[in-house]
Amino acid sequence: MAAFIRVASTSSPTLLLASTSSSSSIFTNQSCCYFSPNRLLFCSRRGKRMAHTIAKATLGLTHPVEIESHKISLAAKDINLVEWKGDILAIGVTEKDMTKDENSKFQNAVLKTLDSQLNGLLSEASTEEDFTGKVGQSTILRLSGLGTKRVSLVGLGKGFTGSSTSAYRSLGESVASAAKASHANNVAVALASSEDLTPESKLTTASAIATGALLGTYEDNRFKSESKKLALKSVDFLGLGSGPELEKKLKYTEDVCAGVILGKELVNAPANVLTPVVLAEEAEKIAATYSDVFTAKILDTEQCKELKMGSYLGVAAASANPPKFIHLCYRPPSGSVKTKLALVGKGLTFDSGGYNIKTGAAAVLGAAKALGQIKPAGVEVHFIVAACENMISGTGMRPGDILTASNGKTIEVNNTDAEGRLTLADALVYACNQGVDKIVDLATLTGACIVALGPSIAGIFTPSDNLAKEVVAASEVAGEKLWRLPMEESYWDSMKSGVADMVNTGGRQGGSITAALFLKQFVDEKVEWLHIDMAGPVWNDKKKAATGFAVPTLVEWVVANSSS
Repeated sequence: MAAFIRVASTSSPTLLLASTSSSSSIFTNQSCCYFSPNRLLFCSRRGKRMAHTIAKATLGLTHPVEIESHKISLAAKDINLVEWKGDILAIGVTEKDMTKDENSKFQNAVLKTLDSQLNGLLSEASTEEDFTGKVGQSTILRLSGLGTKRVSLVGLGKGFTGSSTSAYRSLGESVASAAKASHANNVAVALASSEDLTPESKLTTASAIATGALLGTYEDNRFKSESKKLALKSVDFLGLGSGPELEKKLKYTEDVCAGVILGKELVNAPANVLTPVVLAEEAEKIAATYSDVFTAKILDTEQCKELKMGSYLGVAAASANPPKFIHLCYRPPSGSVKTKLALVGKGLTFDSGGYNIKTGAAAVLGAAKALGQIKPAGVEVHFIVAACENMISGTGMRPGDILTASNGKTIEVNNTDAEGRLTLADALVYACNQGVDKIVDLATLTGACIVALGPSIAGIFTPSDNLAKEVVAASEVAGEKLWRLPMEESYWDSMKSGVADMVNTGGRQGGSITAALFLKQFVDEKVEWLHIDMAGPVWNDKKKAATGFAVPTLVEWVVANSSS
């Protein structure tokens, strides 16, 4: 089981982060799975036993590795950074902080004091390495004469602005990277100009740095025969305040990171391990873990037939692994509900022609896990995933087939690889039937969106200006990038069918727009709705792993709609 970083609430300013196999239990023995000779998967959970027909038991004999838990403590300390003792002291510096006088000495008070303790070594090294404090720059010195073994300078660019979250997150990632490279046990993070920050911005900054450090420390080693042990035991924050407000903010950050890590693991997990059945079990585990606020309903094929989900079942028809329609419902532990929301994620655990096809479901379930810990008041949230596999067989849908969705609309299948929108169609109808006020759906739906916006930005589509503002505002707090694209109604002409109400794909031009227009056909006009096409930023090609994108934005959006 992959190491999971978790903050335990304490009465002191120090927060203990402990990795536990139970907090990130995906695909472990906790599901108590047994395979019988007749290929039935029996899952014992909370005293109940369920049987699911599957194609092959433990395909490839692959089982996730159980990884020993790891503990990291986070603490906020009000001490002078030259007094701190440990392995690495990392200082975030802006370009202004790196300004020097005519004698090549720092003008920034913090750097000036530190440099004097090092006999000018810091200013000399920064000059030689042409370190100017730009975003992405970093340098590290191994030294003696201070309580710390190493000092690192990390560039923050121009300084704090409303959009500086990514720079401070990068600072945290640099700290994590340096700690892993040097096998450091303890590190401290400080800013050269923390006095320029307001109390609120200090909380935001600490949260961003903590996010970078926690997620930068995490590695998904569940499917590797060998994994490195993490040496890091503590991260101290210097000069960013202390007390209950900071502790609360760091706890919130930890909860969001827990959801991000779950999202990463769901996306990273291979299709021979993560089937629709197992994805549904992960949803049930969230409900069981946070049973004070969550209930779970998992619909099987027959139940979906009763709801006339022909679009969804058409996609699932070719697979020997049965589909599972997942519905988690969050209700606050106390008080009345003022707003009802739905998060709908594309949940293709395998697609014979697709790529990164379950990231919407991963984001939805990751957000559910985080919100189960945060427990916002005054808001009800429905988490919906129509999970299945899109395979090829004699029982599968074919080009030219006509499917009937649960709202009665008919779809001519002119592309069997445009399957995600077919599953989302019935999921959106189901979400509307829950009486929600607002829906956000997420999917890696089109390659066209990557062509339009590149690998770092997700596209959003909505008829509602207010909902667009809400979600974009949440993404800015979360440090994720969204861009609103138009819903050009005239493009719907390319989606019309001669024999049904619509086809499931239009032409190559405006592919992301026509996909959004297709989804719109399955949303009640009284419900505010927004679609996120996140095909670009869900995957990190350099790290060859999932990013957990959209979990922080979804959590921020739900909390913003709550009365917390």
